[in-house]
Amino acid sequence: MLHPSYTDLMKEVNKGAEDGETRVVSSRYSIVMATSKRARQLIDGALPLVDTKPGDKPLSIAVDELNSGKITIIGEEEDAE
Repeated sequence: MLHPSYTDLMKEVNKGAEDGETRVVSSRYSIVMATSKRARQLIDGALPLVDTKPGDKPLSIAVDELNSGKITIIGEEEDAE
């Protein structure tokens, strides 16, 4: 089981969006893609942005980074520039 839950992660990622604005993340797929991409970066040697314990797996670290606001998900419109 994933802790925090998908809904908690979605709330964290979207907390900057004001009422009426388009949310950055509207599906679990976006959360999965963002954390898997970050986990691959960690596997390839990127340094973690949160405190880790020996034995923490890259995906768990990526989820912690997303939940603590250390990484953000950029919407497609912003990424296209």
